[in-house]
Amino acid sequence: MTERCRPLAAGVLLALTLASGAAAQDVRTAREAYSRAVALEAGGNDAAALALLWQAAGAAPRDAEVQNRLGEALVRLGALDAAVEAFEHARSARPDFTKATNNLMLTLVQAGRGEEAVRQARRLVAEAPDDPDRLFALGLALSDQDVEEAIHTFRRILDRAPAHTRARYNLALVLQRADRLAEAAKELQHTIDTEPRAEAYYTLGIVRWHQGDLDRAADALRAAITAEPRYASAHEALGGVLRDRRDWTGAAAALRRAIALRPDTPGAYFALGRVLQSSGDQDGARRAIADGERLRRRSEALHEALVWTAVGAANFDRGELVAALDDFRRAVAADETYAPAHYQIGRTLYLLSQPDAAHAAFARAQQLNPSLVPPTRDR
Repeated sequence: MTERCRPLAAGVLLALTLASGAAAQDVRTAREAYSRAVALEAGGNDAAALALLWQAAGAAPRDAEVQNRLGEALVRLGALDAAVEAFEHARSARPDFTKATNNLMLTLVQAGRGEEAVRQARRLVAEAPDDPDRLFALGLALSDQDVEEAIHTFRRILDRAPAHTRARYNLALVLQRADRLAEAAKELQHTIDTEPRAEAYYTLGIVRWHQGDLDRAADALRAAITAEPRYASAHEALGGVLRDRRDWTGAAAALRRAIALRPDTPGAYFALGRVLQSSGDQDGARRAIADGERLRRRSEALHEALVWTAVGAANFDRGELVAALDDFRRAVAADETYAPAHYQIGRTLYLLSQPDAAHAAFARAQQLNPSLVPPTRDR
């Protein structure tokens, strides 16, 4: 090597070493944030978990597990387009990640992009026509586009793999949507016989309710609650069934339990208000309905803040920091108490070399949600 080449080679080696070190730091940051997010989710602190999942996903965009978890968190909070993007990142990083593929298909359907879901699923099936996982993804995609073909696809899976409980359960959901309630109930009972999960009991209870069989609906919903005592939707549905049976006391108790488990969801408050009206408790009814209306408005503001924060997180990951900061500030304008937006403002301001303002944003995030401690380098 010539003398002139040696400094160049040394510089290249140093750059590669620094890049490798930065990449390793990003992976460590991502895994630390991801581990904390999982723990926060387990404790019911979804807002703080989401902020950390955004951080982890930005630090490790090729980590399929992180991206999939982020997508699932976004789905729970209703940010479907952002969730689709996360699931696509997960599947791109790991094409054989069946869970991410199924999540993507379901979320595309929920977001009103069913045709896109079907196109993607058909391409997967064309590559491996007898693969039950790919057929299952196609069934999910078809569920909102072509009911008959979705039913045919799920039954095709069950012909090959009768113990495929997810296919049977989703077949029941499609049959329910098609108002073929007797067939749906049969498939749900078969699912329960194979794998007695709370969601199958819950759906059977809803089907029985729609059939007008209130006693068996209540039995199924109570079985769901026995299997999963904190199943708020099952308590709420049981309240509806008992209301239809004119069991005002039982209905009110079930709805109050649903509210205790999920106090930020307005539907159960409105349902409780109707039950209390029917039982003659007009003052209690007015309070429940007022609480429901307050939460409905709060939910709308929270959803707007979440969507703007998701848009900002995407701009942040692309390095468009000024645009990201504007998005996060829009989120705060929609709901000043949305802690993840303040946290993201802190991260953005730090990279924009505004440490004092960043620390103030982190402090506000932590004041609103004590689990949102600043990233280590920003303290």
